[in-house]
Amino acid sequence: MIKSRKLHKITGLILVLPMLAWTITGLIFFIKPGYQGAYEQLSIKTYPLSASLVVIPKKEWREVRLIHSILGEHLLVKLDNKTVHLDPVSLAVKAIPSEQELKTLLRDAFSRNSERYGDILSVNGLAVKTTTGVEVKLDWANLRLSQSGQDTQLINQLYKIHYLQWTGHQTVDQFLGVLGLILLISLTFLGVRLYIKKK
Repeated sequence: MIKSRKLHKITGLILVLPMLAWTITGLIFFIKPGYQGAYEQLSIKTYPLSASLVVIPKKEWREVRLIHSILGEHLLVKLDNKTVHLDPVSLAVKAIPSEQELKTLLRDAFSRNSERYGDILSVNGLAVKTTTGVEVKLDWANLRLSQSGQDTQLINQLYKIHYLQWTGHQTVDQFLGVLGLILLISLTFLGVRLYIKKK
């Protein structure tokens, strides 16, 4: 019984840090403070389509989307394994926007929540950094936006802490996760055993 009690105590001490991490992060995940902004689905602002525009689909097209943004009309065509962004008039692949066009497109999208995005601070290809520290990327082929701010990075870091991804090395983190679960089960088993022996 003394041996079981000592083992229970040692296991409990080893699990102090993980248990604190699980409890605090679990509470945050339950309350979800700041999640709305951190994981906001930023999207391209769209406008009514031109009534005169007619697109005749081709046989190999699986899905067609016609969108009108501040830059004009966009034809998104889904083939067997990819999406192609075309000009709806010429049906040629639509050229990647210039830096000025990118800024125009993103500023139009930011207008829905200017408090979060502010203005564009710098441009790197199809990605921008804003004055509020948010990074926004444009997927031109699918005409989609993704955004990530300091709040997003903080919450992602909390998920890593919760799941014992502490080292940044996948193999080591997986080992820590399995070890943590084994120790937790062992702690429960030893506690039950001590209780039964006491009775």
